[in-house]
Amino acid sequence: MNYCDAHNHLQDDRLDGHLDDLLTTCARAGIARMVVNGTCEADWPQLLALARHAASAEDPAVPARGIQIIPSFGYHPWYLARRTPEWLEHLEHYLTEIPSAVGEIGLDRWKPDLPYAGQEAAFVAQLRLAADRNLPVSIHCLQAWGRLLELLRSHPRPERGFLLHSFGGPAELIPALARLGAYFSFPGYFLHARKERQRETFKAVPSDRLLIETDAPDQSLPPENIRYPLTGRDGKPLNHPANLEAVYAGLAKYLGEDLNTLAAKVENNFQRVFAEGHLLKN
Repeated sequence: MNYCDAHNHLQDDRLDGHLDDLLTTCARAGIARMVVNGTCEADWPQLLALARHAASAEDPAVPARGIQIIPSFGYHPWYLARRTPEWLEHLEHYLTEIPSAVGEIGLDRWKPDLPYAGQEAAFVAQLRLAADRNLPVSIHCLQAWGRLLELLRSHPRPERGFLLHSFGGPAELIPALARLGAYFSFPGYFLHARKERQRETFKAVPSDRLLIETDAPDQSLPPENIRYPLTGRDGKPLNHPANLEAVYAGLAKYLGEDLNTLAAKVENNFQRVFAEGHLLKN
C-alpha cells in the first residue's frame, strides 16, 4: 500500500536535526510520495536542497530512498510582509530549478492582525504563474471562501487542477470548486472530536477529488491516533509525517471505507493532479 502526503512542511526549522530519521521512518511506514510546501523566500533554498537530496535517493545511504519529494514553492499569506521587490522573479527561478508545484499560497481573513491588503494580488500573481506552466497549486484559505471562489472563476487556473489544503470550507461550495478543478485534502487534525463539521464536509467530496495530508509538523492528530510521537527542541509536540498512515486509517473508519480501497483511490487522485507532465516518476 502506497501512502501519498498531499501537503507538509518538512523544511520547517522545527524539524532541523530530525530530518534523516523522519524520512527513514516515513519510508518504512509506506509513504511513497509527499508534497513539501515552501512559505516564503527564506525557506525556498532549504526546500530546494531537500528536494535535491531526495532526488539522489538511488544511493541506499540516503534516508529518503523510496520516497519522492515534490517541492512546492510559494508565498503563504502569513508571510507576505517579508517579500522583497524581486519576490516573483525569485519564485520563477525556483520553479525552473527543479520539477515543482506552486504553494503554499492563498487568502486568510482569520489570523488576528494579519493585513488582508495585498493578499489577493499576490495570490493571483502566483496562480497565473502556475496556470502559465500548468503546475499544481496548494491553496490555503481561511474565512475567505466566497472571495476565493470568485478569484478562481475570474483568473486562469492550471489545467491539471489545484489542491485546497486542509479544506474547511462549506460543503455547499464543493460542487462549484470541483468544477473549477479543485481537489480537497483531509488533515489528521480533523480527526479531533471538535472537528465533526469538517469531517462531515468530506462526505460531500467527490471520490475522484479526495486527497490526504499531514501538514507536518503542524496539525497534530488526537493523542489516541498518534503512532509516531515527535517532540521539538523546545519540548513541544510536533506532528510526525509518518502519522500519515493513521490519517488514512482514521478517515477510512469515519467514511466506512476499506483502508486499501481508500488508499488506492487517493493514490490515483494524487497521480492525476501531480503526475500529468513531469512531476512524478513512473
